[in-house]
Amino acid sequence: MKPVLEVKNIECQYRDHIVVHDVSLHINEGNLLCLLGPSGCGKTTVLRAIAGFEPVTKGEIHLREKLVSSANNTLAPENRKIGMVFQDYALFPHMNVHDNVAFGLRDMGPQERKARVKEILGVVDLTDYGDRYVHELSGGQQQRIALARALAPKPDLILMDEPFSNLDVEMREYLSQEVRNILKSQGATGILVTHDQLEAFSFGDHISVMNKGEIVQHDTAYNLYHSPDNFFVADFIGQGVFLDGTLLAPEKVETPLGVISGDRAYDWPRGTQVKLLIRPDDIVHDEDGNLEAQICNKAFKGAEILYTLKLPTGIDVLSLFPSHHNHEIGEHVKIRFAPDHMVAFKTD
Repeated sequence: MKPVLEVKNIECQYRDHIVVHDVSLHINEGNLLCLLGPSGCGKTTVLRAIAGFEPVTKGEIHLREKLVSSANNTLAPENRKIGMVFQDYALFPHMNVHDNVAFGLRDMGPQERKARVKEILGVVDLTDYGDRYVHELSGGQQQRIALARALAPKPDLILMDEPFSNLDVEMREYLSQEVRNILKSQGATGILVTHDQLEAFSFGDHISVMNKGEIVQHDTAYNLYHSPDNFFVADFIGQGVFLDGTLLAPEKVETPLGVISGDRAYDWPRGTQVKLLIRPDDIVHDEDGNLEAQICNKAFKGAEILYTLKLPTGIDVLSLFPSHHNHEIGEHVKIRFAPDHMVAFKTD
C-alpha cells in the first residue's frame, strides 16, 4: 500500500533557530495519526509544513507520491488537496452553515454543491442546521461544522491543529471520539496535533511523540504506555514514579521494594544503576499484601481513586484503588508490588 503522506527527514527553522530536526513519518490510507508532545516541541510546525504554510529547509514532503515540499520547492496550500480544521475553527460569521461548508466547493455546479453539503451535514449529524449562523451554534456544533467543511471537497488528507482545546474536558473527550468515528466512516486519512495524551490515545491509530523538534517514538498507545523507548516518553506518557535500582542480572533489578524480575532483559553490565518505571497499576491494594504504606494524597477519578502512598523507606508511589475503597489521608493500607512489565533506564 502506497502511503498518502511521506515526510522524509525534514528540517524547519525560524531565522537561525531550528525548531524541527530530521522528522520522518508516513501515514497510509484511512489511518489516523496523532502528533503528541508538550508545548513548543515543534508538532504544529510539522503540521504547518505538511499543509504548505511553513517551508522546509531540508528534507521532502510527498502527498500521493507527489513532491510538495523541499528546500527548493513549495506547492501552494490550496493545491495540496488537504482539509484543515483549526483550533478556533475559522468559520465565517457572516455566512450560514450551508455556505460555510460549501466554501471549498466552488468548482462544483450549484446542484452538485448543494447535494454534497446536504450529504456531509448528514455525516456530522447536523442536517437541519444549514440556515443557522455560527453564533447560533454551540462549541461542539461549530467544531463539527468545521470538520464538515474540511471533509466536503473529499481531500486526500485532513489536518487538525488542537481542535478540541477550547472545549471543556467532558465535551473534548466526547467529540474526539465522535470525530474519529466520523473520519473512519468516511475512510478519511488524518493527522491530529495535541498535547493531551488521553485525547491522542482515544483518537489515533498510531501516535508520534515529539520532544525538542524530534519524533522520539512512533507507536501505538499501548506500547507507548507499557514499552516506552526512552526516559522522556516514560515520564511524559501516563503517570508513574521512578525507583532507583541496581541491575543484578539482565532481567533482575534490586530496588527498595525488593528484587524485581521482569519480562525484559537488558544487556547492561551487572551493577549498572537504573531508574525503574513504576505505574499506578503496578501497586495493588491487597489486605494480605506484604507491604504497608501511608496515604498522603488522593484524587477521585470516578470508578477509581488515585492514591499517593508513602512507603516505610520514605519513597512515594502511585496506586489506583477501586473507588469503593475510600481511605482517608494518613491512613495505612496493605499493598503488594505486582508489575506486569519491567521498564528500566540507565541512570545518567
